[in-house]
Amino acid sequence: MVYQLRIDLKGAKPPIWRRILIDASGTLYDLHCAIQGAFGWYNGHLHGFYKGRTFFGIPDDEFTSHEAVDEQKTLIANVLGYEGDVLDYEYDFGDGWEHRIKLEKILAEAPTKTLPVCIKGKNARPPEDVGGLWGYYDFLEAINDPEHPDHAEMAEWIGDESYDPTWFDIKETNEMMTEGCIELW
Repeated sequence: MVYQLRIDLKGAKPPIWRRILIDASGTLYDLHCAIQGAFGWYNGHLHGFYKGRTFFGIPDDEFTSHEAVDEQKTLIANVLGYEGDVLDYEYDFGDGWEHRIKLEKILAEAPTKTLPVCIKGKNARPPEDVGGLWGYYDFLEAINDPEHPDHAEMAEWIGDESYDPTWFDIKETNEMMTEGCIELW
């Protein structure tokens, strides 16, 4: 089975989202890697999935604020079972990038040989380490106003004054998805 998922960055206005196809027999870790590629995140921070009161992640004896069900042993199909079902995903517990994952469709087979694949999306994801949504909105204000007191600092930090929050390129997104997770841990 193939799942068509819509993944929204919660609270983003305008909306930032991706629609992907993924093998339902993959693990939540596989889904994590697909999300990293689809949004262009760098996999440089902790992450986890939430379904009700259950936390799925990589078990770690040193990180004890959550007792994690091992995401590498949990199949996507065992957590998302029916169309309309949802799962939450958080990337970077400091910045708190919260995503809502919705199972839109269950397909008998993939229309493509390559999975996971992004089939649609909207808007650029915020820069990594910008400070969550509020930091992102402050960043946009500064980068878009040459008179803003933080403009030069933000332009130097991002490496370019032409950051476009509406940018989305499906070809580049799929190239990042085929690379899988960058293993930083």
